[in-house]
Amino acid sequence: MTVPGGKEADAAATKEARGPLATVLAANAVSITGNSLTLIGVPWFALDTTGSPGKAGLVAFCAALPVLLSTLAGGPVIDRLGRRRISIASDLICGLALASIPLLHRLGVLEFWMLCALMAVNGLCHAPGEMARHVLVPDLARRAGTALPRAASLYDAVARGARMAGAAIAGLLVAFLGADTVLLLDAATFGLSALLVTVGLRGVPAAEPMRDGPPLSPARYRADLREGYAYLFRSRLLLGIMIMVMVTNGLSQSWSSVLLPVHAREELGGAAAQGLLVAVFGGCALAGALLYGAVGERFPRRAVFAAGFLVGGAPPYVVAALTDTTAPLLVTMAAAGFGVGVLNPILTTVMYEQVPDALRSRVVGASTAGVLLTTPLGGLAAGFLVERVGLTSTLLGIGALYFLTTLAPLVFPAWRAMNTRPPEDIPAGSEPAGPVSSSGPSIPVPVPGPGGTPRRR
Repeated sequence: MTVPGGKEADAAATKEARGPLATVLAANAVSITGNSLTLIGVPWFALDTTGSPGKAGLVAFCAALPVLLSTLAGGPVIDRLGRRRISIASDLICGLALASIPLLHRLGVLEFWMLCALMAVNGLCHAPGEMARHVLVPDLARRAGTALPRAASLYDAVARGARMAGAAIAGLLVAFLGADTVLLLDAATFGLSALLVTVGLRGVPAAEPMRDGPPLSPARYRADLREGYAYLFRSRLLLGIMIMVMVTNGLSQSWSSVLLPVHAREELGGAAAQGLLVAVFGGCALAGALLYGAVGERFPRRAVFAAGFLVGGAPPYVVAALTDTTAPLLVTMAAAGFGVGVLNPILTTVMYEQVPDALRSRVVGASTAGVLLTTPLGGLAAGFLVERVGLTSTLLGIGALYFLTTLAPLVFPAWRAMNTRPPEDIPAGSEPAGPVSSSGPSIPVPVPGPGGTPRRR
């Protein structure tokens, strides 16, 4: 006997269950597309208006330092105010800040300090929005009936695809229309992301403010922060990953904000070449993330993670230092992107498995702040070094440091715990890890590897 409307009702229920996860993926894709526009548009805007790699590095510093501050202290606030509200407010403020840069420039009143200040506002506000969407994924995956490793890989794959498309578009737009047009489009993407979250996450319990906890007071806020950091530092693996990614994120920031734009301007013919390189990197990283989502759980996480970082870390710096043509670097960026593509799905899955739901925002905030600690210095140091010792020496020096850092998973025994999975009868994230747990860090903003460090943010 067929129940009238039964199939239609089931289809509607399935669509409703999957809708919030699809909304977060779409909003994040739009926002990260905008971030890719910023990643290319802002360094070129700074180079075009100042002509100085040092000043371009200073702009990158001003954009990155507030990201660190907001992630350092934002975890408890996200839960209390609500993940949906934080995501919407974050996108709206970032859109206004970015739109102000080209508008003030066209009016002839933009000063260098204004550019730095507006990028600081953008950096301060975009990280909480992306963090809010990131920590929703486990709840929305359960609601949609999607396996957690698959949801984590899908989340990263969508981000990679958006980064690839944004980079290609940005390179062409900078070359043909100018960097200020890129920033206006970036502002529009933040507005669209805010609209998607406003509509698509209405009424989703996990996206609403925390109702059953004590009111947020200064004492409660400090206690929440301590709890997140205490959990973070209880694990030798978690601490090791945080330190490693902290170093590589700073090095990657030097590449994306100064080294690659300067190399593209001096050797490769301009912004279009940079856009092509970043797009190819992003496309191959997307392929790596999708492949890991399909078959990656069959292999030891530690071995895959180490191999991905070794391929995706130092080689682009070395090849850029040794060649003045696009083709060799394009091949290298393709291989590096594929290697980097497996990293975030592994780290995100481990974190989702081990960190309790009630602590997720606080631990995400603490770990993100840790891995971003060196990011503000990456562009600043790279700009200084290029002006003092030259581009080639800077590329080789940073490449050597990157290689040494990526040996950590092969050298330190604590990384063996990365292969540990929770028992099948214990829901992911339901139990805290012990003093030497296998919990991993979160890297929602920063994506390790050349060209992948956020510009969040």
